[in-house]
Amino acid sequence: MQLKVIIEPGGKKGWYTARVPNLPGCISQGKGLKETVENIKEAIDLYLEPIPVRLPKHSHAKIIELAI
Repeated sequence: MQLKVIIEPGGKKGWYTARVPNLPGCISQGKGLKETVENIKEAIDLYLEPIPVRLPKHSHAKIIELAI
């Protein structure tokens, strides 16, 4: 998967902020570009981490998985 990341200089000297437009709320920061990239990679991994889905006991619903 490839995602576009926007990296901008932060308010403090040497700091950067990174955000992923296609993942609302996926934002990170770091001191220097290298640290910022490492931090946003971790933020993306956590953002995309699967959340267990459970149906109510007597539900007739089904859970399916789709590859997109």
